[in-house]
Amino acid sequence: MISDADISALWLSIQLSTFSTIILMIIGTPLAWWLSKSKFFLKPVIQTLISMPLVLPPTVLGFYLLIFLGQNGPLADITNFMGLGILAFSFSGLLIGSIIYSLPFVVQPIYSSFMANGNHSSDVAATLGASKLDRFFSIEVPMASPGFITAAILGFAHTLGEFGVVLMIGGNIPGKTKVLSIAIYDHVEAVEYASAHSLSAIMLTISFVLLMLVYFFNNKYSHFNYVN
Repeated sequence: MISDADISALWLSIQLSTFSTIILMIIGTPLAWWLSKSKFFLKPVIQTLISMPLVLPPTVLGFYLLIFLGQNGPLADITNFMGLGILAFSFSGLLIGSIIYSLPFVVQPIYSSFMANGNHSSDVAATLGASKLDRFFSIEVPMASPGFITAAILGFAHTLGEFGVVLMIGGNIPGKTKVLSIAIYDHVEAVEYASAHSLSAIMLTISFVLLMLVYFFNNKYSHFNYVN
């Protein structure tokens, strides 16, 4: 029931989710930490921009990304000059779209975990001479570990199941931008329900396992309640 093209779509989805999650954790960690500490008067505006993908229709975000990254977009000259070509309808374009769309799913749990930890332990370490960087890596990051675990799982799962953004920005190019969710859609359109069932069962199983891990870690670390 599962063809080579379906396996290719599954592998592409896993690659996209993995790379996206790694980049999101690198970007999201300092961003979440800054938000948890900052008193900047525009902080609510920044939080709103980060959270927009939670309520914005994926096709709307995908459309504007397509305009921005397309042949006549503002980035076209820059990416062509750098030898990257046009990012729309490429894996790089999918990656950019996935990072933007999944950003709140990574930033929010890390931010919540930093906020729940407070400043007491870090302040005590500061009085003992620990530098800000040392306090961050030796105290704040370990204490926020449940948030990091949840963020990584949610970021991966959300990217894996995305349809609207990846379809708009990447199209449906086999072996290049055709991910698992689009493969399922194609099978349904072609009335190939057996193949659609097989791929959907894979997606359902992966989603169940990933969400179960989130709840497992949330229950283990009861002070972290992002997903309840």
